[in-house]
Amino acid sequence: MPATPSAADGPSILVIGAGELGASVLFALSHHVARLPDANLAVLLRPPAAGVDVNSDARRRELAEAGITVEHADVATASVAELAAVMGRYHTVISCVGFAAGPGTQRKLARSALTAGVSRYFPWQFGVDYDEIGRGSAQTLFDEQLDVRDLLRGQRATEWVIISTGMFTSFLFEPAFGVVDLSTNTVHALGSWDNQVTLTTPDDIGVLTADIVFAEPRIRDTVVYLAGDTLSYRELADILDRLRGNAVTRTLWTTDFLAGQLRQNPEDTMSKYRAVFARTNGVAWPKDQSYNVVRGISTTTAEQWARANLV
Repeated sequence: MPATPSAADGPSILVIGAGELGASVLFALSHHVARLPDANLAVLLRPPAAGVDVNSDARRRELAEAGITVEHADVATASVAELAAVMGRYHTVISCVGFAAGPGTQRKLARSALTAGVSRYFPWQFGVDYDEIGRGSAQTLFDEQLDVRDLLRGQRATEWVIISTGMFTSFLFEPAFGVVDLSTNTVHALGSWDNQVTLTTPDDIGVLTADIVFAEPRIRDTVVYLAGDTLSYRELADILDRLRGNAVTRTLWTTDFLAGQLRQNPEDTMSKYRAVFARTNGVAWPKDQSYNVVRGISTTTAEQWARANLV
């Protein structure tokens, strides 16, 4: 396994988490890092369970063979000081640990990065425009994302970059979300058929995040907007019509209906998300103004994803 890098040795990047998004970011970064002398790429993973031989872990072997250092810490239980000790060995830290890590995790990771004095921090904000959504939304975890932005904007020692991606493309088609119900050949619009949503696939987010990390002139202290696609619920239904070769049933879930569902199930995660994505602000932005279009980087549209994954 490669030795633990020092920020003084060259470009050093730590990615926190290797789930769907983290793996995509690592893969894309590895192509850039391979072309740079003395560059280092590492990933922070949970410590192996007691009695587990790390040498038998296929994923860890794959990372090591790719020249990616593996650091260990449990972001859920480690203290700010413990996380800062790891982060402090790197120039750039990119968090790919989302809401599943639990409430308070995003604030703790941001405080750890600032305590470590890392030069550059990319918090996990790969989602909606939390500034536009504001505090007190149906999804209570969004308020923590604004706390992170306040922390980063309130200091000058660490550069930060926030990447807004909209919804992960696959989530729009997730049966539990309920917008697309292939079993009944139905599309449900949230709030209005003209309401829009911005989508980006994790693979595209990985490619674009790596491009942003190494972009010249340097991107710092700002929000960058990606958009694999931006479409209305009406356009989504049109896509399903074409995909399935017959007209889908179109059902509108009004904001009042969604608010009623949320009142009946205030802790239901999907009810919270449906209420959020029925909004007219903060969940969509013009694709033609996105970072990827401006830079001429192609991305997967909703229809392309659907044809590849639903047919």
